[in-house]
Amino acid sequence: MKGISIKDIAKQAGVSPTTVSFVLNGKAKEKRISEQVSKKIQKIATRLKYKPNQLARGLRTGKTKTIGLIVEDIANNFFASLAKVVEDEADKHGYKVLYGSTEDNTEKAKGLLEVLKYRQVDGYIITPTKNLDKEIELLKTAAKPIILMDRYFPHVSSHYVVVDNYKGAYNVTSHLAKQGYKKIAIVTIASDQIQMKDRLDGYTQALKDHQLPAGKNLVKRLAFEQDRESFNAEIKKFLVATKGIDAVFFATNYLGIYGIESIRSLGWQIGKQIGVVSFDDHDIFRLHSPSITCVSQPIGEIGRNIVEVLMKELNHPSASPQQIVLEPALIVRESTTL
Repeated sequence: MKGISIKDIAKQAGVSPTTVSFVLNGKAKEKRISEQVSKKIQKIATRLKYKPNQLARGLRTGKTKTIGLIVEDIANNFFASLAKVVEDEADKHGYKVLYGSTEDNTEKAKGLLEVLKYRQVDGYIITPTKNLDKEIELLKTAAKPIILMDRYFPHVSSHYVVVDNYKGAYNVTSHLAKQGYKKIAIVTIASDQIQMKDRLDGYTQALKDHQLPAGKNLVKRLAFEQDRESFNAEIKKFLVATKGIDAVFFATNYLGIYGIESIRSLGWQIGKQIGVVSFDDHDIFRLHSPSITCVSQPIGEIGRNIVEVLMKELNHPSASPQQIVLEPALIVRESTTL
């Protein structure tokens, strides 16, 4: 079915298509179009359920009123919740959000950027993959705002909104030490990206400060591209092989979920035989028995800051990057009660 065009509205209003275009693009007063004619055109457009072609509008105005949002995995609770906040906040400013997931795959990320460029989005919010720094640098030359979230490239000057991953990991590991745990392991992702590096560094420093054993034998790195069975098998093998572990820190919420499943399949009692903590909260952690101690990221605050920075850049671009680091919260639950 053919969509309603500006010509259709013009015909019914008895005016030129140019006049309709001016009114629908908010230029009625500028072009000295009477309020009576303007209201008539808007009423007809509403009745006909006219929807502007965003690409065509973008060519005329330089604005499509759309934002591109690229995350690691939209199915992940953290990214899904954050995307919802971004969508709600962007809507307040009259912007729509186009989504995409990279699955931490750089080639997929590049493909998504090409799609968003074709759609002429007004700005980008990106959770970058490991080797996306060159593409970020190229995007900056297009004079459209780019806000990085969750992670950033230390060598690339950019806007970003992140949490203090080092502090979050340090605090939750220190909590375990203060609770009396003596041999604390970490299960993380085999990644050199800044957020995962900071979490590992925070964990390691906390062990040193509390004079607890630290070493490669207590660190399990898992490849991101695995299925559930592979994650569970590797986690179980690590926990059984590393004798004397009395607590484990899972560096992401999905690893925490796999960890709970793995520990339960071993027949171990969480909170009694082994302490469990995770970075990022999840409904499962709150509802699980025993409930799981975690580092919680302020998702609402992250999303609001991202959109606020983006809107500032869309309206008044700044020369210096805005770099916001927010505080995570330690939520103590039953899984770390000796």
